[in-house]
Amino acid sequence: MFVLQNFIVALAKVIDLILVVYMWLIIARAVFSWVNADPYNKIVIFIYRVTEPVLRPVRRLLPGQNLGIDFSPVVVLLGIFFLRYFLVQTIIQLAGYL
Repeated sequence: MFVLQNFIVALAKVIDLILVVYMWLIIARAVFSWVNADPYNKIVIFIYRVTEPVLRPVRRLLPGQNLGIDFSPVVVLLGIFFLRYFLVQTIIQLAGYL
């Protein structure tokens, strides 16, 4: 049974790591939008391609798109924090009960 527990804990930690990496990609994208980064840079292109599928639906749902400030990264970061503190911790505690 301890093998299943270790597997579930490892899965939770991998999910946590993926969420942390994605959080930093969202932060990098927000910084790039402030400093007007070179749109032809391969790193900038990669970050835009990875983050846009998550940011676009959030951007459509938020009101006040004509304000000139994009709040979708903040909403996505709050979602990532929620998933890290709720989902990952729940999975780890679930492994403890097995």
